[in-house]
Amino acid sequence: MKKTILITGATDGIGFETAKKLAAQDHSLLLHGRSAGKLQQVKEALLEQFPQAKLDIFLADLSDLDQVVTLANQVKANYSSIDVLINNAGVYKVPKAMAENGLDVRFVVNTLAPYVLTKALLPLMGAKSRVVNLSSAAQASVNLEALQGRVPMSDSEAYAQSKLAITMWSFQLANAMKNDATAIIAVNPASFLGSKMVKQAYGSDGKDLGIGADILIRAALSDEFADCTGRYFDNDIGRWAQPHPDALNKGKNDALVNVMDELLGQFGIQR
Repeated sequence: MKKTILITGATDGIGFETAKKLAAQDHSLLLHGRSAGKLQQVKEALLEQFPQAKLDIFLADLSDLDQVVTLANQVKANYSSIDVLINNAGVYKVPKAMAENGLDVRFVVNTLAPYVLTKALLPLMGAKSRVVNLSSAAQASVNLEALQGRVPMSDSEAYAQSKLAITMWSFQLANAMKNDATAIIAVNPASFLGSKMVKQAYGSDGKDLGIGADILIRAALSDEFADCTGRYFDNDIGRWAQPHPDALNKGKNDALVNVMDELLGQFGIQR
């Protein structure tokens, strides 16, 4: 059965590789990017290779929470339902870590934006829908003060903490929705893939991006992931695994989400 799938960060890296593979399977794709030019180039490239592809493009800078809300509203205005949300977009190194509103851009893009988008789009998702959140093998205990922009962090610290944070809210939201059928899954797509972030962090070309794309597609579509909400798949070892211990602590997960909700409320984002 063909699915309607939203992929954030679809203009390069794992996101683009995933889009190519899904376009080849004739799924209906909603492609997000932050550059209008790159989005159009990606759409044209995919249509040239797959002329029958069903593609829609959405422009938003996920470091701006107002644009995240607008993105969600645009999707809701054009679609009555979606089957899969792949929260792929992420950053490691940014020109300026602190935004004008005082928040850490790395936490905004990697943790808060996918949370806002997911909660906004859940009403469009039904019995067999899935949310696939990009986690990482790099996970470190979250400093809630840093999440709120009150503590400066290095790129590696912010990345590892933001990736644990997305894993933690995935578990918390899945637990809160346990009577709902929408599956929320955190996935480490594999370490040292050939993405821009790996090149920034390690100066390495990295491994084949197809490794990451393939596991995201399995998580999005395969029956093996159908009843696995609130779990973490580690593609470095090719199986379900335990994340950082903090993500298994309900109290810490609840505390994180409470801080996130309060913070978003301060910026006028509906909880």
